[in-house]
Amino acid sequence: MQQEDISFYDWQQKYSTHEECMSYIHSEKWPNGFICPHCENNHGYYSPKRHYYECSTCHKQTSIISGTLFENTRIPLTKWFWAIYWISSDKGGISALRLSKLIGCTWRTAYRILKILRKAMGDRDSKYKLSGIIELDDAFVGGKKTGKRGRGAGGKTSVVIACETRGQRPGFIAMQAVESVNKKTIEQFTSDHIDASSIVNTDAFRANVGVASFATHIPKVTPADMVDEWLPSVHVAIANLKRFLLGTFHGISQHFVQEYLNEFCYRFNRRFWEDQIPNRLLKLCIILKPIKSVEQEFSA
Repeated sequence: MQQEDISFYDWQQKYSTHEECMSYIHSEKWPNGFICPHCENNHGYYSPKRHYYECSTCHKQTSIISGTLFENTRIPLTKWFWAIYWISSDKGGISALRLSKLIGCTWRTAYRILKILRKAMGDRDSKYKLSGIIELDDAFVGGKKTGKRGRGAGGKTSVVIACETRGQRPGFIAMQAVESVNKKTIEQFTSDHIDASSIVNTDAFRANVGVASFATHIPKVTPADMVDEWLPSVHVAIANLKRFLLGTFHGISQHFVQEYLNEFCYRFNRRFWEDQIPNRLLKLCIILKPIKSVEQEFSA
């Protein structure tokens, strides 16, 4: 669904106070007026100081932010909204340290905000499957260690990557961090992310036979100097991913790889609507069920 293009200046003007943020959430959550989530009655009494409705029938109290990603948060909504803009507007991403300085909070708070938003991004993209002609390959990301490089290197995380081909440019992508690349993980990835009617091109790595269980599989023995001719789109995605991880975050812990993959894929898949991404992500935060409250995340 198309959304409004918006600059950060306009974003700040539009969501400069807690009340303005609450008003926007209210309009998105109940576009036709309050509806009680408990009994579906459409009449209630509003408390402007506490920002909740009391149903006139069952008398249950419902906060405007209940049932959204902001439920139970103690962080001002203005900071949430500005964080949403920063994480979604720059294709290079934003580090927790940089975000903490921009919105005026501790590094820990900024990191937890980013963590929750990345989970929301992953949840959204998990609802879609790639289709058409698809290229599939694997890559390795993480900290550098001496010794073997490439497949089997220590201290790195394996990532399975699939990319639709759209003529001369990549289409939508999906990425999944796995413990190891084998037939079972390839089967699971294909089942989760690729439509059964698709044609999937891969190299001849033996684990890729798992693709054939769920889609049409075309493997090809590919010399190293010709791999970009057979799988050009997926290698563009891999190169962009590694620049993203090294450029902004200077490497990442292997325990949190999937979070960063979620963020990268979400923006990459919407790169042709770049100016709309902040509004898309904001609406997602309102319609998405709470993943965890910030306070729960702090104690985890």
